[in-house]
Amino acid sequence: MAEKEENMKYAELAVTVTDLNKYIKDKIADDEYLNNVLVKGEISNFKNHYTGHMYFTLKDENCLIKCIMFKSYAQKLNFMPKDGMKVMVFGSVSVFERDGVYQIYVKAMEEDGLGDLYTRYQELKKELEAKGLFNEEHKKKIPLMPKVIGVLTSQTGSVIRDIINVSTRRNPNVNIRLFPVPVQGEGAAEKIAYGIKFMNKNKLADVLILARGGGSLEDLWPFNEEIVAHAIYNSEIPIISAVGHETDFSISDFVADLRAPTPSAAAELAVPDIYEVKQKINTYQNRLRLTLIKKVEIMKLRYEKCMSSRVFKEPLRNINDNYLKIDAYIKRLENTIKTKQKEEKTKYIELVSKLDTLSPLKTLTRGYSLVEQDNKIIKNSKDLKTGDKVNIRFADGKKQAEIL
Repeated sequence: MAEKEENMKYAELAVTVTDLNKYIKDKIADDEYLNNVLVKGEISNFKNHYTGHMYFTLKDENCLIKCIMFKSYAQKLNFMPKDGMKVMVFGSVSVFERDGVYQIYVKAMEEDGLGDLYTRYQELKKELEAKGLFNEEHKKKIPLMPKVIGVLTSQTGSVIRDIINVSTRRNPNVNIRLFPVPVQGEGAAEKIAYGIKFMNKNKLADVLILARGGGSLEDLWPFNEEIVAHAIYNSEIPIISAVGHETDFSISDFVADLRAPTPSAAAELAVPDIYEVKQKINTYQNRLRLTLIKKVEIMKLRYEKCMSSRVFKEPLRNINDNYLKIDAYIKRLENTIKTKQKEEKTKYIELVSKLDTLSPLKTLTRGYSLVEQDNKIIKNSKDLKTGDKVNIRFADGKKQAEIL
């Protein structure tokens, strides 16, 4: 009985969790130093919420603390905070009573240089870009209808489940082949690179998805390692990179053949919706059928027009017409030939008449005669002397004579 009374006494002294968190919050609120703190560190796990509020973690080499910057203060910034960025923040430390978590409520922020990881990221990105690992001409096309999707990610967690759900919903016949790899931590980059090489060597997939969920720059770092970049670049299988959230960009995103903002989006890019494909095929079939019907109708109209023409209705009539044309051409040709012959005959007679007029023999018929000596015509009397014998040619013959 005494023990029970003692327990009841202690119960009266106990406080609720709410009371304790409120007490701690009030204590911190009374601390003037914690109400005006200036802290420097490196941003990690940065999230720019759709409400305009900014959530992030501020860390150094040993510790970290959560921070929140409400929209009214965030909209005054002249830069966009990023993971890996070194900053100085001014604000107050307080407790979020519901979760019992203390954090910095940031009122102002200034850049304080780039973090070591972010600097390494930018240097490697610049180096690989100069080597041509990001060139568009090297990127391979994603196959239109892949049968096997290879996935390199953790075998636990929501990423692989999301990829399987989206892929099988879009095409129940697609095969998902998982090559489990660690997606963060020491040795993760080497295992990811090995997985890519293994899938290529054994030709285990038509397309590869390299995926992990969101996280800080440190969490995503394996996908910023040079060994992974070269493995992606040398892959014969097309690779879709889906690392982190939509706002996260890793080296693997730049080297890969295609970048997806999320793992689910990667599955949508890799696997076509079979129902949409079927619908497109049906649309093309209907379009082709209508085109063929239209062409058949046009050909039918042409056929009917041809069959209704006189050529097809009265083929012999056309032949007979052509025969008549040929006969007319022949008759015209014969008349032309006769006319030509008549003209040539008339010309011939005229020429003969002219020749006859000019002929010496014709002159003899008019009473003239020719004197010849040694087959030469004597034109002058002085060419002859007394005693010369000559031949005198008449129209009806010739006689021999002697010059006296």
